[in-house]
Amino acid sequence: MRAINRVAFAGLSLALAISAVGLAGYGFFAVIQALGGSGTPLERALLDLIGYLIVALAVFDVAKYLFEDEVQRAHVDRRAPGEARRSVTRIVSTIVIAVLLEGLVGLFRAGHDDMSQSIYGVFVLLAGGGLLLTLGVYQRLSASTEAEVGADDELKAEEERDGD
Repeated sequence: MRAINRVAFAGLSLALAISAVGLAGYGFFAVIQALGGSGTPLERALLDLIGYLIVALAVFDVAKYLFEDEVQRAHVDRRAPGEARRSVTRIVSTIVIAVLLEGLVGLFRAGHDDMSQSIYGVFVLLAGGGLLLTLGVYQRLSASTEAEVGADDELKAEEERDGD
């Protein structure tokens, strides 16, 4: 079953990485079309490219994370709270950065197109801030748990040594 799991995650990681490259490529293609006179303003195409690159970067980072943690390190025991905290922090940090950058791009677009649409960027930035706060709470709670589990493990090890 472990081999099937590794193959599945390797395939999903590859599909995500290819999708990320395709998304970035599409953004560059749109800029080239705008330069060629497709009717789309270059400024709009460049802002769209930034949005595509942000999402592509986040998707690629998720693909890399899945490959490293689920394919290359599938044999490593991840029951330790510290390992879980680092994994969750890494993936959520990538998502937070992507959301915040997308919010900024949304505000820039609204500033050039229609200021009434700036509410989209504001809500995306608020959501990113909420994600960041949630990550901070998670970090705090998991660090406390990590300390408690570590203290319990030390007590058990000490009791075992005293019993011998």
